[in-house]
Amino acid sequence: MKIVILAGGKGTRLWPVSRNKRPKQIVPILQGKTLIEETLNRLKGEISFRDVYLLIGEKMFREFKKIAPKITKSGVNIMIEPGSRDTGPAMAWASAVLNDKYPNEPLLFMASDHYIRDKESLWKAIRAEEELVKKTGKLLDISIVPEFPSTALGYTRIGKIFKDIDGVEIFNFKGHKEKPDFKTAKRMIQTGEYLWHANFYMWTPSKFLGAFKKYAPKVYQGIFKTKELWDNKKNSEAKKIYDNLERISVDYAVTEKLNPKDVLIVKGDFGWNDIGSWMALHGEMLSEGDEQQNVVYGDWTGIDTSNSFIMTTSKKKIIATLGVDDIIVVDTEDALLICPRGRSQDVKKIVEELERKKKHRFL
Repeated sequence: MKIVILAGGKGTRLWPVSRNKRPKQIVPILQGKTLIEETLNRLKGEISFRDVYLLIGEKMFREFKKIAPKITKSGVNIMIEPGSRDTGPAMAWASAVLNDKYPNEPLLFMASDHYIRDKESLWKAIRAEEELVKKTGKLLDISIVPEFPSTALGYTRIGKIFKDIDGVEIFNFKGHKEKPDFKTAKRMIQTGEYLWHANFYMWTPSKFLGAFKKYAPKVYQGIFKTKELWDNKKNSEAKKIYDNLERISVDYAVTEKLNPKDVLIVKGDFGWNDIGSWMALHGEMLSEGDEQQNVVYGDWTGIDTSNSFIMTTSKKKIIATLGVDDIIVVDTEDALLICPRGRSQDVKKIVEELERKKKHRFL
């Protein structure tokens, strides 16, 4: 088995800490650890790092080497992505690279920005995926029992149970719906047929490429043109082609179009959380919070403040709050974010507005 850790995202919902050149994956926001370090820690003892690939952009790699030298010395393979075009092109690129040597080896994609509480249960689910990829030739994916109607996640519809492997339940696949609106998400959860998609796809490089060829042919063709140029050291030409690929997630490009007979779903129960927003980070770090459910990083003094996330990266500044509830305050050297906790998913709109106004020094 090979594992590719997808670490090329910009993490715009965690602005202003997460920036283009220093995205959330390499910022120490989890008890002093980066999300990449946390991800690699859950692989230790389960798989050789020689079989693990960290997929990152070229610009990020230069910054990554400065921040996490221990990781680059751990034996993990660094795979450079020619650009940043979302998970569709990223997974097609990684599959094309690994297809040269390991076309029929089970390949697991894993996000770098997820938090897992139960490593043992995670690996039971991964081993079940590996076994069934080898036995059935189908795409395997892990999905999670939803806790609330999220509009930021994809949903997997499951059918009848296919198999039970050591207590891990595997279901037939009935379809995928990416990021529904609130009413739709609520209705889907009530049926009991939908799980949160957690992006633990496993197939083989050749099977992944075959799916892109069938369902996303423009991405497939662009990837092979890019790879041919990249292999011949024509990196600048390769980047131009890659940067012109459609920016699309694998869920829209492939998953929603797949024949349900080609997919099986593993029901995961291992304390999963997508650290994709300040609200999600607040929820995951509540064990470190105070009696009023405030999670604080930095120098803070508050009165009548509750259920809030407060962070400052400055050593010369104090944050003070009075009579507030359910807010996010994130203070950095050059930017300050204040928003209701429930609106933290919309922080990416701030980034989009900064881009529109060409205030690139804040991105």
